[in-house]
Amino acid sequence: MTTNATTVPAYAAPAANAPLERTTVPRRPVGEHDVLIEIKYAGICHSDIHQATDGWGEGIFPMVPGHEIAGIVAEVGPGVTKFRVGDRVGVGCFVDSCRECAYCLRGLEQYCTGGMTGTYNALDKNGEPTYGGYSTHIVVDENYTLRIPEGIGLDEAAPLLCAGITLYSPLAHWQAGPGKKVAIVGLGGLGHMGVKIAHALGAEVTVLSQSLRKREDGLKLGADHFHATSDPRTFTELAGTFDLVISTVSAPLDFDAYLSLVRTDGALVNVGAPEEPVKVGLFSLIGGRKTLAGSMIGGIAETQEMLDFCAEHGLGAEIELIRADQINEAYERVVKSDVRYRFVIDTSTI
Repeated sequence: MTTNATTVPAYAAPAANAPLERTTVPRRPVGEHDVLIEIKYAGICHSDIHQATDGWGEGIFPMVPGHEIAGIVAEVGPGVTKFRVGDRVGVGCFVDSCRECAYCLRGLEQYCTGGMTGTYNALDKNGEPTYGGYSTHIVVDENYTLRIPEGIGLDEAAPLLCAGITLYSPLAHWQAGPGKKVAIVGLGGLGHMGVKIAHALGAEVTVLSQSLRKREDGLKLGADHFHATSDPRTFTELAGTFDLVISTVSAPLDFDAYLSLVRTDGALVNVGAPEEPVKVGLFSLIGGRKTLAGSMIGGIAETQEMLDFCAEHGLGAEIELIRADQINEAYERVVKSDVRYRFVIDTSTI
């Protein structure tokens, strides 16, 4: 592919709830501060499914999902200073922001007051739709491109660009570490990275899962304890135990029950995004000066910090590598929680 190329192969959903199919999508020419990335691997996130099915609101179609992108720099614009051809790079959930608001200036681009530009299912500053990582190439501003350190395979690094930072950011913000008791709700694509990262940070880690089916996996990933939330005794025995509980599930929970597990001055942080509203009784918060919070991915600097941390500790995602023609099957399996623990597309098969 050269600077003048305008279309690349991709897999797209032509309409809401329609199966993804092979197509081509436009890519802008490489500009002054752009890098052209040859995508090697793209993770499948549950949020891809939410958006391809209009679960979070009306989407922009055709839609090329994918915001867990790992690849190699194939070309750089004349003003690029951060990357060279051949560098290992990644792209996460957004590719631009206003760059001027208080949050962008603090490195919290994900909370940009003008709205960050999503890697897909968004409109860029020229009003053109963005297309994600289920494709062979992408053009991204160097300031929204991440460096993937040596020591992490590109295939297992791809999910770190969403799943990894989604868990790293709240664990860092709420200061998980030695002496802290952390519970991860759900052992899926997000949760398994939460266990790995919390363990590497030095926290005492508990997995709260619907059943004990994944107990052996949880302990291998670094959990110290594993409990089934389908057993009412779990909520009795663990009442007031945790400094931090992070829910990774995309289904509504009984938040009052989970808040009962939080100790005074502790926090229950939600990173899963259910399509339905949830209810909570305020007495569940008042009684222990507890915090019910949310967290959304991380800024560019923190995402780079996460990648460096994962490389230092030898952390990558647990993946199942698939061909592009298996994407629709993978979507069905994700909905059924039938993956351990992240599908990653080999984009050479597109």
